Amino acid sequence: MEDPQASKNTLEIVREWLEQMANKLPPSIDDLPTGFYDALLLQGLQVDHAERGRILCTLKVPPRLVNAGKFMHGGATAAFVDVIGSAAIFTTGATSSGVSVEINVSYLDAAKLGEEIEIDAKVLRIGRVIAFVNVDLRKKETGQLVAQGRHTKYLPVISKL
Repeated sequence: MEDPQASKNTLEIVREWLEQMANKLPPSIDDLPTGFYDALLLQGLQVDHAERGRILCTLKVPPRLVNAGKFMHGGATAAFVDVIGSAAIFTTGATSSGVSVEINVSYLDAAKLGEEIEIDAKVLRIGRVIAFVNVDLRKKETGQLVAQGRHTKYLPVISKL
């Protein structure tokens, strides 16, 4: 049977860690402009190729996007699936990239701090109200797949009135 005191201590440690991380930056962080998150993620990104339904980018993994092990943070990887996948939707001429319905990421390898990665987003299908995008993140030097993401988005219905 689980020790209630040990469980309470574990919960307290987790709570303290989350609160410490949440308060690591000064309160003025809330004054940052809308879109700051995307700018933080995309700083240093280079668009190498764009065509209808596809966008290919490269990025050298920066210190701001790594975890304690000095590998690209899984949350940053998922954010790239979101943002670059949405950009691929725009390459089709869509006026909006819609809102996320589902994001799925399979993490297959790690990208190290300073390693150059390629992010290749391809629109699989755009219907009347749903778009499907596949996003691969690879090590540029070896082509090794780091992560593969699928992004499903609900597109706004445009009134014909």
